[in-house]
Amino acid sequence: MAWIYLLIAGLFEIAWAIGLKYTEGFSRLWPSAGTAVMGMILFDESRDLVRILCILAIVAAIAGLRFSAPA
Repeated sequence: MAWIYLLIAGLFEIAWAIGLKYTEGFSRLWPSAGTAVMGMILFDESRDLVRILCILAIVAAIAGLRFSAPA
């Protein structure tokens, strides 16, 4: 049974690394949000309102920096 868990963990590691690549340094909203949500679901991370607001503040700050940069 331990080998099955190890195989599943390896597959998750591959999927997670690919998913993080698509966030492009957490500059793309939807893959980044998917990563945060999956962390809350799969790893039982806190779903506290303050935590979610802080994540939204980080996303807003990144978007602000992105839109304020010269073209």
